[in-house]
Amino acid sequence: MRQMWRTKPLPEDPHATDHGLHRCLGPLDLVLLGIGAIIGTGIFVLTGKAAANLAGPGVVLSFVIAGIACGLAAFAYAELAATVGGCGSAYGYSYAVFGEFFAWLVGWGLLLEYGMAVAAVANGWSAYLQGLLAGLGWPLPPALTRGPYADGLFNVPAAAIVLALMLLLIAGVRESARLNAIAVAIKLVTIALFLVVAVFHVDPANWTDFLPYGWYGTGSSGEPVGVLAGAALVFFAYVGFDAVSTAAEEARDPARDLPIGIVGSLLFCTVIYVAVAALLTLIVPYTELGVANPVAFGLERAGVRAGSALVSVGAIAGLTTVMLVLYYGLTRVIYAMARDGLLPRSLAEVNEHTRTPVTVIVATGLLMAGMAGMVPLGKLAELVNIGTLAAFVMVCLGVVVLRHTHPEQARPFRAPFGLLLPIAGAFACASLMTFLSAATWVRFGYWLLAGLLIYACYGVHHSSLRQQQG
Repeated sequence: MRQMWRTKPLPEDPHATDHGLHRCLGPLDLVLLGIGAIIGTGIFVLTGKAAANLAGPGVVLSFVIAGIACGLAAFAYAELAATVGGCGSAYGYSYAVFGEFFAWLVGWGLLLEYGMAVAAVANGWSAYLQGLLAGLGWPLPPALTRGPYADGLFNVPAAAIVLALMLLLIAGVRESARLNAIAVAIKLVTIALFLVVAVFHVDPANWTDFLPYGWYGTGSSGEPVGVLAGAALVFFAYVGFDAVSTAAEEARDPARDLPIGIVGSLLFCTVIYVAVAALLTLIVPYTELGVANPVAFGLERAGVRAGSALVSVGAIAGLTTVMLVLYYGLTRVIYAMARDGLLPRSLAEVNEHTRTPVTVIVATGLLMAGMAGMVPLGKLAELVNIGTLAAFVMVCLGVVVLRHTHPEQARPFRAPFGLLLPIAGAFACASLMTFLSAATWVRFGYWLLAGLLIYACYGVHHSSLRQQQG
C-alpha cells in the first residue's frame, strides 16, 4: 500500500531533461495548438444540440459558465506545467503531488478524455463531409456513414480521418504543427465569415423565450435540462486546451511558453464561442438547431447557401485540427505512463528517424478508428466531459497541495490571487460533474473499475518508481 502513495521527486529544472522528443515548438505554435484543439466540435456540432435540447438561446450562458470553469482550471494547468513539467499533463502532475495510485486514475481518465474525444469529433467531421458532398450531388450511402447504433453498418469517413491523422503524427510533430497552423487559419476565416454574414440576418424574436428550460430542471425522460445542464454538455467544446501541456517536452522554452499557450488559447476561444452561439440562436429558432451541422444549417436557413458551403469546408478543417491535437495529446500521455512502467514499455519507444512514439500512435489510431466507425457522438461526448472534469479537479487541487508541501519550489508561472483560483476551479468543475446524467456516471464507474484492475494486475508490479526506490 505504501508503494501506491509514493510520489515522484520534483526536479530542480523540470524542463532540462531530453527524453528524445523533438523540441521545436514556440509560443505561437502552442497557442495555435490550443486553438486547434478547442475550436471545433463545440461551435460546429454541439452548439445546436445544446440549444435545441437543453438550454435554448440560454446556451450563450452555458458557454460562459463552462468557459469560466475552464479558465480557472487553465491557470492551475499553467502553474503545474511550468513547475512540474513533463509530457504527461495532469497524470504527471498528480504523480508528483498525490502519488502513483491517484496518478494512474487521472492518467486513465485522460485516456478516456482524449481517446473518446477523437472518436466523437470524427463523427462530427463525418457529418459535415456528408453534408458537403450531398450539396455537391455526391451523397454517400447511409449504411457507410452511420454505425450500428444509427441503423448503419460502419461510419467509414469517421474511421478514415482517424487513420489519416495517424500517418501524419507518425511523420513528426513539426509536420503536424504546420498542418495545424494552416487548418486553424482556415477555420478562423470561416468563423469570421459566419459572424459577418449572420449579423445581417438577426431576428430578435428568436430570443423572446431566452431560457425555455430554465437554469436547471428535468426533461420528459428524466434527463437534466437547463442552462447548467447545457454547460455540462458544451464543456466538451473546451476540451483540448489542456493538451497544450502535453507538449512540454517538445516546446523550446516550456516554462515561459506553456502558460502563454494554455491561457491565451482558452481566452481567445471563449470569446469566439459566445459570439457564435449568440448569433446562431438569433438567426435560427433554437428548436430547429438539433442537427449535426448547425452553423452551416443556420446560414442555409438564412438563405446564404454559398456561405453554408464555405462553412462546411471550414468546419471540416476545424474538426481536423481538434482530432489532430487530441490524438497528439493522447499519445504523449500514454508515452509518459509507459515510460513510468505503468503501461508496457514498448509504448514508450521513440522512432530514431521521426522522433515520435510510433507504436503508441498506431495502436491508439486503430482503436479510435474502430470506435469512431461504430459509436455515435452523443454517447461519447458526456463520457469525455466527466473524464476531463475529474482531471481538472485533480489539477486544481494539485496546485493547492503543492504550494503547501513545497512552498520553496521554483514556480516560473504562478496563478494569481493566492489559492482562490485553484480552489474555485476545483469547486466549479466538480459542480459541473453533478449535472451530467446518471448513465454517464455509471459508464465512468465501469471505466475506472477497468483501470483499477489493470493497475492491480500490471502497473503496480512494473512501476519504475517502485524499482528505483527498492
